[in-house]
Amino acid sequence: MDFEPTAEQQLLRATVTDFLAARYDLEKSRAAARVGAGWQPEIWRAFAEEVGILGASLPESAGGFGGGAVETMIIAEALGGALVVEPYIDTVVVGAGLLRRAGGARAETLVRGITSGTVITALAALEADSGYDLTRVATTARREGDSWVLDGTKIVVTSAPLATHLLITARTPEGLSLFVVDADTAGLTQHPYRTIDERRAADIVLDSVRLPADALLGTEGAAQDSLAAATDEAIAALAAEAVGAMRRVLADTVDYAKQRQQFGVPIASFQILQHRMVDMHLELEQAIAATYLVTLKLDAAPADRARAAAAAKATIGRAARFLGQHAVQLHGAMGMTEELAVGHYFKRLTAIENEWGPTDLHIARYAALTRPSGATQ
Repeated sequence: MDFEPTAEQQLLRATVTDFLAARYDLEKSRAAARVGAGWQPEIWRAFAEEVGILGASLPESAGGFGGGAVETMIIAEALGGALVVEPYIDTVVVGAGLLRRAGGARAETLVRGITSGTVITALAALEADSGYDLTRVATTARREGDSWVLDGTKIVVTSAPLATHLLITARTPEGLSLFVVDADTAGLTQHPYRTIDERRAADIVLDSVRLPADALLGTEGAAQDSLAAATDEAIAALAAEAVGAMRRVLADTVDYAKQRQQFGVPIASFQILQHRMVDMHLELEQAIAATYLVTLKLDAAPADRARAAAAAKATIGRAARFLGQHAVQLHGAMGMTEELAVGHYFKRLTAIENEWGPTDLHIARYAALTRPSGATQ
């Protein structure tokens, strides 16, 4: 199988990487994440207007450039390498993916808004009793005349404090449904907080939130398949982001080992540390392979797509933990300081390990998807 990117894809990678190297300062982004608004709106506008990455993987009919999963992988990897906190996956991958599958005039308008940088979305699906199962939903939506009324609570809604629109799952008489809600809608209350990897999230309370009829996305009761596809696409993009972060962590660790001296020689000359860094490289290579596989399987049959996503998430989770922890260890006490980049990457890799389900969950998911039909557990 040919994994060589096309000339256009190579140009996309170079464009994004060069932009981030010139314009995305790690210290400034951390300051915005810790004490500022949680992101840099001017960077998001530049993503849309100068680099065009918000529409690079979206169809031309939505104002995009007609790319696909490979373009998303390239962009997400570059963003991971720069430790970008702006909500690319939440908006462009998950949000636009759900809206495109739903169709309809309102969804199309919102996708065009994503491409132009004026619309930011967050998926509100998890609840206190749902675990990582997005189909376990107690939030309800009922009809009242020409309106929908939503009641319930959602937790750990990543990017919600930054979002202009929330995509909210709810139970209707027909089953699991998906609704789009303006972030400032009456009756919707956010309780925002900062996550361990310096991103923004919120718990959300819906108290008789009244919505117009076109707030329902797609067919009533038919959201499950769209959510499953969006989850696997998010995992593929998250895997690519993790690869970008792990490349940076490994490179920084190797450079540090060449500079740090003990007993008058660089610690990179110690055989045991050489073996450790080789192990880190092998974990990274396996993560890269798993990322390619799930990216190329996103258009496959649902079972094949899900199996590749489970394998990728399990592989990425293991690799993220291995590289993150060993990078910090090899840097010594400096690895956990705010001044050194590796500590910030370690936090993000730790979060990635559990985002969209932890490693053990996806190992079990993969086992279930590969078990022969009729076999007992």
